[in-house]
This record gives sequence, C-alpha cells and structure tokens, in this order.
Amino acid sequence: MRRDAFLKSLLALGAASALPGTSWANANLKMMIPANPGGGWDSTGRALGKALQDAGVATSVTFENKGGAAGALGLAQFVNASKGDPNALMVMGAVMLGGLISNKPPVSITQCTPIARLTGEYNVFVLPANSPFKTMAEVIEQMKKDPGSVKWGGGSRGSTEHIAAAMIARAVGVDPSKINYVAFRGGGEATAAILGGNVTIGGSGYSEFAQYIEAGKMKAVGVTSEARLKGIAVPTLKEQGIEVVISNWRGVYGAPGITPAQQKALADMVVKATRSKSWAEALEKNGWTPMLLTGKEFADFVDRDFAALRATMVKAGMV
Repeated sequence: MRRDAFLKSLLALGAASALPGTSWANANLKMMIPANPGGGWDSTGRALGKALQDAGVATSVTFENKGGAAGALGLAQFVNASKGDPNALMVMGAVMLGGLISNKPPVSITQCTPIARLTGEYNVFVLPANSPFKTMAEVIEQMKKDPGSVKWGGGSRGSTEHIAAAMIARAVGVDPSKINYVAFRGGGEATAAILGGNVTIGGSGYSEFAQYIEAGKMKAVGVTSEARLKGIAVPTLKEQGIEVVISNWRGVYGAPGITPAQQKALADMVVKATRSKSWAEALEKNGWTPMLLTGKEFADFVDRDFAALRATMVKAGMV
C-alpha cells in the first residue's frame, strides 16, 4: 500500500476509534452560527467548515444558524446544548462583544472556551442606488439638520457598524443618542433593506456588499479603515475629515467545559484549516485580512477588546 493511501486509511480508522480529547475525536464537527444566513458570521463559519474538511482534519461539518440579539440567542443555545462537547464550535467576533455590552443578556462568552481569532474586516457604508444623497458629506449634513431623519441600517444593536455610526455622529458634533439606527438580525436582512431603500445608509463588511457595489445597486461612500483598502476605490472616513477607525474581527470558540487537551486539539485543527487552499481562496474572495491568534494570546486579546469596545460605546453614548 502506498504511504499516502496508508495514512488516509489510518486517519479514517482514528476518526472512528480515537479516545476522547484527541484531535481525531473532532472529525465530525458541529458549527453554531449565531446569525441568520447571508452575513459575515455565516460566510466565515461555512468557509472554515470547508477548510477543515479540505485540510483533512474533519470528515464532516454540520451547521446551525440561530440569529438574534447580536449573537446572544445562538450563544445561549450553544452554552446550554454543547457543554463538554469537544466537537462543537461557534463563530463569534467583535459584534458579539458589542452586543453583550449593549444588551446585557443572561449568558456570556466567558462561559465558552476560546479557540482562535481568524480574520479582520473593516466596515463600508453604502447608499441605495436610488438615494437622493451621493456622498457621506451629504448624509452628514442631513444628520446635523435632523438626526432622526437619517436611518442607519446594519447588524444587531452593538455591532461594529452600529458603534461606527455612533462614532461618526460624535465626531461631527451630533449627539450619538439621537441617531436613528435600525438593527437587523443578519446581513441578508440588512442587505435587502438597503436594496429596497428602506434605510438611508447601511453598513457592514465590504465582502457582504461587494457584488451589489460592483453591480451599481449600492454606492459605497466610506470605509472605517486607516488607509484605503487594496484594490477598492472607496475613500476612508478619515480622508473625509471624520476621525473614525474601527475594524470587525471574527473567530471561533469551543463549548463550555472542554479540557485543555480538547481545546488545543480544536485550535490545532483550525490552524491547519487556515493553511488550506480553500481558506486562502475564501480570504481572497471576501477581502478578509488574516488575523490568526490562538491560545492564551487569543483569550487575552478578547479581554482587551471587550474593555476597549466598552470604553468606545460609553463615549459614544451607547452604554
């Protein structure tokens, strides 16, 4: 038997019979996506699932979408249904932290097990194609006249686009508590609202709006990055005189109560997945910036980001 065929046979055997706590025990994974289909968490979770299989560290990945409350509903289900399960993963990120700060649900991300930060993405703000406004400056001018007349559409309350909208208001001298922010349960709903002209301006990661921007169905008027994004001709907020920079990162957590060995096994699997061809293709397709971080470094990062987001939201009048 050829060596590669032997190794594949060994992998299959190990996946079926390995002891709990080993990486082979995680061959059949369950992925909680705490958002409706069509958004950034959904695309991240499904891209990671494909990469895990392509990397040969998972034989199957099943997905469950549970949207609402900036991920808190999915988080609650994950906490209650997955305790001690070494095969369970949940997509999360900065949006969930913002939602936890804003909504104060009875569950917390600290109940789960940190595995890895995966990517980072800046927000882009867009106008519907038929909008009477053409630039961010025109939107700002209207907001200064009547803050409530400008409807900002995006993800759940506490999402990075919600925080960015409040930061924009504060930066231009408008009371952030007076902004009219319309929260949606997922990226798909927000996209539909923008395309339908049901909001004045919408925000999300560039990958979620790219096809509509390129087709002329949305007009991009600003990104929340420090400098212009590579290959994307959209001005930053900073170059338009609005001192706002904020990024949206995404990652995965494991279930509550798994062992350190099981935590490391999941992290090792995710690391291998991020080295796969399909993950590289997903990064390119979606314009995601790789930001891999695992172990204690990831846990410490989450603690720092939670504190920083809270401070930003307090200054913006959101907490």
